[in-house]
Amino acid sequence: MPRPGFPKNLQEFQSKFATEEACQQYLAACRWPDGFVCPKCGNRRAYELANLRRWQCAGCRYQVSLTAGTILHNTKTPLTVWFWAAYLMTTDKRGLSALLLQRQLGLSRYETAWMMLHKFRRAMINLQREPLRGDVEVDDTWVGGTQAGLRGSRQLRGRKAALVLVAVEKRGQTTTGRSRMAVTPDFRKETLLGFLKDNAGARFHCLHRRTEELYWVERGRLSARA
Repeated sequence: MPRPGFPKNLQEFQSKFATEEACQQYLAACRWPDGFVCPKCGNRRAYELANLRRWQCAGCRYQVSLTAGTILHNTKTPLTVWFWAAYLMTTDKRGLSALLLQRQLGLSRYETAWMMLHKFRRAMINLQREPLRGDVEVDDTWVGGTQAGLRGSRQLRGRKAALVLVAVEKRGQTTTGRSRMAVTPDFRKETLLGFLKDNAGARFHCLHRRTEELYWVERGRLSARA
């Protein structure tokens, strides 16, 4: 039996996930699409412990958490809030900031909104994703704004801004493909080469836009040429 479908519009979402119990039923249907199966004894009958977000096996009385192994495990935030955060994040093409999420969900703390978005983004990473291939352009930048009165490398003092490396596949003159980003401790050549090794495939050519240095892979060996 396939997993239950997700609502296609806002009205359907509001109707389907209006209560904590409805969210728990949806998680249970996703976790056990063919019905409950006890991981300890294999029994298929269980009792729902709604207040604990658990199901208890009718045979051996083993308790299984609905959220075990997920980003929702042991959360004190209501599931309805998590579901709304997931809906808002996945339907906003412009991207959703933690501050905006906090305002829209009426959260008392900014840290809660930031934590929820961070967990969602981590969960959305495909660990089996293929590395970048072909022609790749890489650049570095500071994220967090400039520091008043400082120029160039002096911006690194105090580490008030995050140092970020970005690599993007080139597909023709006007089209780009996939991208990779990573926070880095510095912009040294060794760090850049390590970033390319982790994110590029067995065959690629890369141009570093700031330094105009060219990197390429030949017979599995990463080289650099000014």
